[in-house]
Amino acid sequence: MFVSTTFDRCDVVGDRCAYPNWVDVVCPTGYHHGHGGSRGAANMIDGINLSKVTDWVQGRIPEIAPPLDFELIAGGHSNLTFRFTDTQGSAYVLRRPPLGHVLESAHDMGREHRIVSALSGSSVPVAPTYGLCEDTDVNGAPFYLMGFVSGVVLHNQQPAQKMTEAERHSFGLHAIEVLSDLHLINPDDVGLGQLGRKEAYIERQLKRWTKQWEATKTHEIPEMDESLRLLHEDLPVQVGAAIVHGDYRPGNMIVAEGRMAALLDWELCTLGDPLADVGYMLNNWPSAGERGAENAPTALEGFPDRGEIQERYEVATGRSLERINYYRAFSHWRLGAITQGVYKRYLVGAMGKQEFDLEAYKEGISTRARSALKLLTN
Repeated sequence: MFVSTTFDRCDVVGDRCAYPNWVDVVCPTGYHHGHGGSRGAANMIDGINLSKVTDWVQGRIPEIAPPLDFELIAGGHSNLTFRFTDTQGSAYVLRRPPLGHVLESAHDMGREHRIVSALSGSSVPVAPTYGLCEDTDVNGAPFYLMGFVSGVVLHNQQPAQKMTEAERHSFGLHAIEVLSDLHLINPDDVGLGQLGRKEAYIERQLKRWTKQWEATKTHEIPEMDESLRLLHEDLPVQVGAAIVHGDYRPGNMIVAEGRMAALLDWELCTLGDPLADVGYMLNNWPSAGERGAENAPTALEGFPDRGEIQERYEVATGRSLERINYYRAFSHWRLGAITQGVYKRYLVGAMGKQEFDLEAYKEGISTRARSALKLLTN
């Protein structure tokens, strides 16, 4: 499923992302990327009981030819993603929760497997699934299997530089086409009608992250407080409900031949206001010259700009983006509240002795707050 082991760029502090477990906060990037394992060390890889997992996999993929070689390609405090191959060179993916004590609801393998399986065969590209194992005697935690999708992940400009301008533009248009298609799917038609509450999505999100902000506040940031006031004061009416991906950005998409080959990372998926996805995508789609766009893939020539992205979405879905600045502001404010929670945990030493740039995180909160306030007042 993943093919790149380059580090996912955290949009708060750059490449050195060290977010804590989801018990309190969610990392905006979702992953710490790494790799490990080789055929000679396959029995030693953390998170895989090679003998039991191999037996279970053979029961779901009869044509597989052991021994299996596992490699961790995405890990950290989020769900772990392993690529594994057999002696014939066939490649697959295994997803499981992080090692150690985790919050089950934040790493629900059954829920993630259900979402990806439900969208299989739709116009939303996802990896094929091969089965869910909920028997913890097999591997110490639930896991599920997927097919391996070839391509590149646009974590930064490096992989995008290898694409032609025509491929960049084609991919950008396909990315908004896929998001439009996702939002046009009736959740009930694909068995996802009970995935979450459909109504009052932004209200519920504001309530959750306001508590986070107030509980972790360590210093005054007037722009955060004023943005929060305006977000509550000018709340848009939610028009309909859709499947919301929750982390829709280039770093969660596998790209091949100028199109999205697979959409990744469904951990935050729920039902709610689809415009929250659009606002988040636009914030993660900067153009050249913007603050923070120095290593963003979309800052390269060829990618469609935000205006074209918005126009395509409105035409495809029939939804008005007249209030999209509100949703963009909400996305910035929410990430500011998340970052504040991380900042406080490191400030008080709750994360132990780890290298951590407190000032960079502190400034990141203010930057998000200023961006939110600008969108709400202009």
